[in-house]
Formats: sequence, structure tokens, C-alpha cells
Amino acid sequence: MTHRKHVLAMGGGFLSDPDNNLRLERYFKELTGLDAPKVLFIPTASGDHEPYQLRFFQAFSKLGCKPAVLPFFKRTPVDLAAFVGEHDAVAVGGGNTRTMLAIWRDWGLDAVLRAAYERGVPMGGSSAGSICWFDQGITDSIAGSLTALPCLGIVPGSNCPHYDSEADRRPSYQAMVASGAVPDGYAADDGVALHFVDGVFHQAVANRPKSMAWAVRRGPAGAIETAVEPVRLP
Repeated sequence: MTHRKHVLAMGGGFLSDPDNNLRLERYFKELTGLDAPKVLFIPTASGDHEPYQLRFFQAFSKLGCKPAVLPFFKRTPVDLAAFVGEHDAVAVGGGNTRTMLAIWRDWGLDAVLRAAYERGVPMGGSSAGSICWFDQGITDSIAGSLTALPCLGIVPGSNCPHYDSEADRRPSYQAMVASGAVPDGYAADDGVALHFVDGVFHQAVANRPKSMAWAVRRGPAGAIETAVEPVRLP
């Protein structure tokens, strides 16, 4: 049996309102096809920030899931492959993407996540948890100007989150695509998620009324930005 492989890359807004707006989180849960999936949260990029973990537990418990966390700043499970393999979906939080990826690679989690993805375990997350799945991501991990960062390469192309909420995102991403510093890709406003199936863009979904997704391509005279209307989740 061949499993469809899902990535849900959220521009921002994941776990921001665990008491009320759980549209993106519910959409992510439903990718498992299970009523009570075991959902694993990896908050490495935030240094395992405990209030962030609390919001995750609040949100996914409310959705009927069985939430768990993979820590890297306290005692970490001995067998990462076995631990990740116990779960039905993997969500990654925001923060410093470069530091997160360095830690994952040192522990071998990058290979574990790729293997889980190939088995059909849905992957997703917001900000750092969005760009990490692509060939290249636009990051503020380093102080100063935004930079391009090589990521896991599970989804081809590039990705930029927070497209509407941080003023330097749009011009920086367009300049990087136009120059060839990063490949063509997709950007997402806060409140928008990009759903990829088997590495191919499927649709955008949104938990806010005006947020948009954007396809950004290199053209002969610069970057070409095309609006992608998301499905507004009820």
C-alpha cells in the first residue's frame, strides 16, 4: 500500500489561540485520518519553551488528540526512531531554524523525520516549522537582514512565512528568488497554511478572512508574484 505524504507549512498563527481558533490545527489533525491521533510536537527552535508546549497540549487535547513532546533541552529519548514512530503526526514550532536544524542533524533526527514522512506520517508547523521542510527557507535566525537557509529538502523549492506581518519579508524573498539565491517557491501570510501532497502543492487553507498565499517565481525582469486564494476554513 502506498501512503500519500503530507506537509502542512503554516506561515504563522499556529497555536496562537488554543482556546478559540483551532482551524489550522484541526485541518492538520484530519490529515491523519484518525479520530484520536498521537501528535508529536517538536519545540526545538524555541529552546523547548514551556509556555509554547502548554499551548500545544491545550489545543490538541481540545481536538481529541493524544499530544506528546520531543525534548532536546532536557533528557531526550534514547531511540529517536522508535519514539517518533509511536506517533501519527509531527508538528514543529517556531523560533531559530538554523539552531534547530543543527541540533536535529547532530542527533540524527533529520533522517528519522524523513523516514517517518516517507511512511506517510503528516508533517507540519509554523515559521521555523514551515520552512524546515523545503530545500531553502527565508529565516531571521541570524541578527540583521533575512538570509536563505538550506533545510531538509522534503518539499522542493523555497518557502517564506510571515509574509504580511513582517515588512522585510516580501521584498527580501522576491529579491532572493529574482537573483536565483533561492529557487521558486511559496510564501504564506500569517493564518495561512500551504498543503503539499507527495511534494506537490495541493492547496492553501486559512483561518483568517483576508490572509493569502503567494507563488513566487523567477522571471526575466525580476520575481513574479501570483496570489493563491486559500480555502477559508469554517
